[in-house]
Amino acid sequence: MTGSGLPSSWARYGRDVSEERGDGGGTEFERVLAALRTRIAVGTYAVGSQIPPQRQLAEEFGVSRDTVQRVMRELNSEGWIKSRQGSGSRVVKSPTHVGLPPKLETPRVRAALGTFIERAFAQAIVQLDVFTLTSESLDAHIRLQAESIRLGEIHPERIKLRMLLPSESLDLPYPRAKKPEGEEVPQRQSGQPDRLQERLRAITRRHTTSMRIALLDLKAEGLVGDIDVQVRHVPLTPTFKLYLRPGVEALFGPYEVVERTILLDDLTEVEARDVLGLGSTLTRHVNDEGDPDAPGSVFIESMQAWFDSCWDLLAEGL
Repeated sequence: MTGSGLPSSWARYGRDVSEERGDGGGTEFERVLAALRTRIAVGTYAVGSQIPPQRQLAEEFGVSRDTVQRVMRELNSEGWIKSRQGSGSRVVKSPTHVGLPPKLETPRVRAALGTFIERAFAQAIVQLDVFTLTSESLDAHIRLQAESIRLGEIHPERIKLRMLLPSESLDLPYPRAKKPEGEEVPQRQSGQPDRLQERLRAITRRHTTSMRIALLDLKAEGLVGDIDVQVRHVPLTPTFKLYLRPGVEALFGPYEVVERTILLDDLTEVEARDVLGLGSTLTRHVNDEGDPDAPGSVFIESMQAWFDSCWDLLAEGL
């Protein structure tokens, strides 16, 4: 543990994320954005603190100041920082799904994805079922656990992950360009892709690939005996995210629709309606083995049945 109460691996990840393995080959912009999001999440840049100057960040990551400026605009549009000319950028919000590890014997109504994944990977047999819009949040936590395995901090014998994502052919209601007042949103020509939807799919592919590589590398290196990673697509729009440890516990969180500015790769800014997975509030539900009628037991049983039915009857494999 560090002096702040965070596990040592969290602190390392916050400092060294730019050197992480299995980043999925993302752009320089995505690499720096992921690093700064993680540092905010783990408290390296705490709420109320100043982000280092752009020149310093550009030197640290070996990128141009233009790239750092794009990252800062994206963090500002997502609501994590506020920037003022001449005063720099200050952290104003931290993701609710990442927090200090709670005592395991005291379930919380408001939960953290990081500690949920830590509990899963503390077991000899790791089992996770996930339904989400993208794999962005999960990827960061999976890679963190992979590094803990390499460092000998945890020793799982088997890892089984099933993940459901929306079908790539699905016309999602978000992200969508916001209709300017008094104007019409231009209609797309036949066959012309929606740039916001394509951006979302690219983010999902990148993080899904990164997560797969991080886990399969553990088997290739002889650190975990059995790795089973399966990803399937379903023709459903996620209105919530769901993380299940079958028969043990679940995290559930609805997506809140927001209006924000999305920055595209060509620096075009689009006013859009979107959902922010990083800001989702998650609730934890625990199975009571002694009482199958307890609220937590019923919730986990019903959501597991829902997940399995979608997996078996609606999903298409990758």
